[in-house]
Amino acid sequence: MTAERLDTQLLKRFSPLDGLKRDNLAALARKVQIRELSPSQVLFKEGDSEKRTIYVVSGTLELMDDTQVVDTVEGGTDSARSPVAPNFPRRVTARAKDRVQYLSIDSDLLDVMLTWDQTGSYEVSELQSSDEVGGDDWMTMLLQTKAFHKIPPANIQAIFMRMQQINYKSGDVILKQGAEGDYFYVLTRGSCIVTRETPLNKDGIKLAELKVGETFGEEALISDAKRNATVTMTSDGSVMRLGKDDFKKLLNEPMLDWVEREAAEKIIAAGGKWLDVRLPSEFETNHLDGALNIPLYFIRLKISTLDPKTPYVVCCDTGRRSSAGAYILSERGFNAHVLKGGISNIKR
Repeated sequence: MTAERLDTQLLKRFSPLDGLKRDNLAALARKVQIRELSPSQVLFKEGDSEKRTIYVVSGTLELMDDTQVVDTVEGGTDSARSPVAPNFPRRVTARAKDRVQYLSIDSDLLDVMLTWDQTGSYEVSELQSSDEVGGDDWMTMLLQTKAFHKIPPANIQAIFMRMQQINYKSGDVILKQGAEGDYFYVLTRGSCIVTRETPLNKDGIKLAELKVGETFGEEALISDAKRNATVTMTSDGSVMRLGKDDFKKLLNEPMLDWVEREAAEKIIAAGGKWLDVRLPSEFETNHLDGALNIPLYFIRLKISTLDPKTPYVVCCDTGRRSSAGAYILSERGFNAHVLKGGISNIKR
């Protein structure tokens, strides 16, 4: 299996990648490679649950139920614009019929980028200083962390916009053990070391080395305790920091009204409406019966077309974009719920 870099024009051939803003698409392109399968090589098996979004670039991929070929996806055709067998766990086995080139993207990363792209009116580059080394890597890594996945997506842009960049020299102490907690930090350039002083070791015991994209300082903010370690730069570098009040407020926003499948279906049966906030190309591929489609980035523009008296169950493929949409509706007084787990939880 080989791999090579790709450009944004190739990514634009696929849905919903073609909906990303230019700079965000370029950021994704730097993290994706073209991979290759030999004839008869298996890409994934029925039952696999690794969350990867797959697109066929060239060649033909056979989709199999046991040993029976039930469908094929040929690169360059309309069917190849959409992800291959997008449900998890996989319901089919995918095997190369001939030499196949394909893209494999972390599904959570793609979903976060789509949410980020559609909730912000700016592009990734606007959040970066011109002299920053490492580009958007720290941001992408941060968005992939499990902790960040738990933050309401509607808060993500506020967090980034309120962050402040601070530059440091090698040897500078960013935070000191025993001090009051005041900021949450993300390392955006360079490297640093975490040490903890003990009665037997005043110089400090090395606890960890931090790399670009890693975070620190949150424990003291969450627990209102003093810093339990010292963090020192081991090279020239920079951090983005978020103040304690913003950190607490943005992490402790009242949780949205998440509903499971059964509860969602009862809301619909009682006169509610499905509101699908995915892109039109995704909606056309598969959607729930009777669903309205208003892409997330159009919600504010189209909100006047919605009935304030109607309960809405906002949905997307995972729940991340729909939570951002539901937050916008709730903010404006609508009775909005979020479908937990996305539309894959609903029997079509």
